[in-house]
Amino acid sequence: MGVTPFRKEPLTDFSQGLNRAAFEAALSRVENQLGRDYPLIIGGEEVFTEKKISSINPSQLDQVIGYVARGDKDLAEKAIQAAVHTFESWKRVAPEARADILRRRKHQFSAWMVLEAGKSWVEADADTAEAIDFLEYYGREMIRLAQPVPRIVIPPWNFPLAIMVGLTVSSIVAGNTVVLKLASNTSVIAAQFMKILNEAGLPEGVVNFLPGPGGEVGEYLVQHSLARYISFTGSREVGLRINELAAKTAPGQKWIKRVIAEMGGKNSIIVDREADLEQAAAEIVRSAFGFCGQKCSACSKAIIHKDVYDTMLEKVTRLTQQLKVAPARNLEIDMGPVVDERAVEKIMDYIEIGKKEGRLVTGGGRGKGNGYFIQPTLFADVDPEARICKEEIFGPVLAFVKAKDFDHALAIANNTEYGLTGSVYSRNRSHLEKARDQFHVGNLYFNRKCTGAPPAASTCPAPIPKPAAPTTCSNSLRPNWYRKCFD
Repeated sequence: MGVTPFRKEPLTDFSQGLNRAAFEAALSRVENQLGRDYPLIIGGEEVFTEKKISSINPSQLDQVIGYVARGDKDLAEKAIQAAVHTFESWKRVAPEARADILRRRKHQFSAWMVLEAGKSWVEADADTAEAIDFLEYYGREMIRLAQPVPRIVIPPWNFPLAIMVGLTVSSIVAGNTVVLKLASNTSVIAAQFMKILNEAGLPEGVVNFLPGPGGEVGEYLVQHSLARYISFTGSREVGLRINELAAKTAPGQKWIKRVIAEMGGKNSIIVDREADLEQAAAEIVRSAFGFCGQKCSACSKAIIHKDVYDTMLEKVTRLTQQLKVAPARNLEIDMGPVVDERAVEKIMDYIEIGKKEGRLVTGGGRGKGNGYFIQPTLFADVDPEARICKEEIFGPVLAFVKAKDFDHALAIANNTEYGLTGSVYSRNRSHLEKARDQFHVGNLYFNRKCTGAPPAASTCPAPIPKPAAPTTCSNSLRPNWYRKCFD
């Protein structure tokens, strides 16, 4: 039986009244479920614990989203044993990804993200659509996957559905079993996903749900002799720690553990003097401040050719000052809250650093309201060696840097330990050719923002010929290969 071609899940058009009403209804249904208890799920068994993780609405700090059972080392041991036991039967099964159940609950999952993660309607809808894409895509791709192995999956909070679904489903469709240790900030969304897996008919023990402290539960799982594969998305610091722990052979371990670690970014958008400045300004703002800059692909450096620097700074400043910061439940917002108090403290510390390293143009303080709100903040005339130019902030902070020419702009962009995404706005084809060869990032975009790379998609508005041979990154913290975005 043939497999239908992969097609992206369409985004919701919230300009349509029926769509807005449907989303409001989903929000109301979710709000009626707030404050409930959610158990761990180990081998199909619900496990309630005395210690719990309290999930708070970052837009409204006195509203509890739910209480999720908190795992410990003993429960981590039970979970990995359940995964190993189930692996013996599951590895012989060839399951199909069932996206229809999630698709029917599309607005419901988006509503959970609005309330628990502080995502705007548009950002949450895109997250859910990407989760559906992962379900569909990996179901088609499983024939290309290699030998099945038990796996540890550690997804992040900032894409609490899409990345969690992608990491989990890519494993189970290939016959692997999973211990899902997720970020505590968005554990209720993960608990809702576990319900979907159950409704889809996934056998008990294939995915084991284990929220808990990273230092206790996460490290225990990574070091376990029965863990064969760790898939992690999160900070550079934690990712390197996982890689270090996994490299040490535990007593009784029979294999070399494999690690995939996606670890943050410090991403640049270059604007050449020959560029559509209106488009570049609008998409710099979208890339920098969408979901409060809490994306590993977010733009945190705008590197501008000196001839258009002042014009671009004026345009970006004006658009930034127009952004509406408010609780995520409202459709009309541009920015909701950041995820928690730790994020607020870290971001505000960097803003204070930025005030010493650059010229504060707009923002620079807390936002109004009973939530973790921070003003979108723009610093100008920042030195390429400044901390706010080289360290990951993971918040709504953008540094404007002046480049004397295009070669200088590329040098500034590459002056980083990160290499995730980048973007170039230019009408000069020779400059695009040079960027293709010399801008060392995993995903490079031309005349397009640096966020939003969906599964099985490649979108470059300015296609140019492919290089004759791949270029490698010299920095040891980057892979020795990188993908470019071509038509």
